[in-house]
Amino acid sequence: MLKVERLVAQQNDFSLRADFIIESECHIAVLGPSGAGKSTLLGAIGGYVPLKQGSVFVNGRDVSNTQPDQRGISMLFQDGNLFPHLTLTQNVGLGLRPTLRMTDAEKEQVHQALTCVGLAGFESRKPGDVSGGQQSRAALARMLVQAKPLMLLDEPFSALGPALRNEMLELTLEVAREASATIMIITHDPKDAERALDQILFVNAGQAYSPMPTADIMADPPVALSAYLGL
Repeated sequence: MLKVERLVAQQNDFSLRADFIIESECHIAVLGPSGAGKSTLLGAIGGYVPLKQGSVFVNGRDVSNTQPDQRGISMLFQDGNLFPHLTLTQNVGLGLRPTLRMTDAEKEQVHQALTCVGLAGFESRKPGDVSGGQQSRAALARMLVQAKPLMLLDEPFSALGPALRNEMLELTLEVAREASATIMIITHDPKDAERALDQILFVNAGQAYSPMPTADIMADPPVALSAYLGL
């Protein structure tokens, strides 16, 4: 479970406020206009954006002052954050061992994760030697080996075409189910939420609102969400 309590996050002169609870293994779409604070929200939860006040709890543990890698959270940024000089195996292995001094069992974990996302046989290739979709798959594999209870994704598939983006969303949900993880994914496409995600968390003008079931909020959207969606 994720609990965000009276949170205020500050980036330069921009402030974001949030106060909500997300139950375990829930799949959340984060929607809102550009500049509303979506990335700031995920960055604050993940430990990459400082809190001015408030708290973040992951499965009952206060992680507000904890380093990102100690929060029980994995985060996937827009660019996938793959290192071009490392192989896909090494990039995924960083999720287990930053030193890449992996045991045989850990190497097998990496192999299984790459297989799970359809990259068996690509282990020795580098990011520049594979397609954008395959790079996204490798980044997902790194999330999978971490097996964290909360997965945050900041528009990781925005550069992909519609068909491939849909495929990657489905694969992301499979990875989340495999890890029994809660997932929050920023998207600009409400169809993503309607098709595959349980709830929508709307962010507007520096305010993150409590998540609502997707069907309910789309049936009777708040005024600001209606304006954003052009309804």
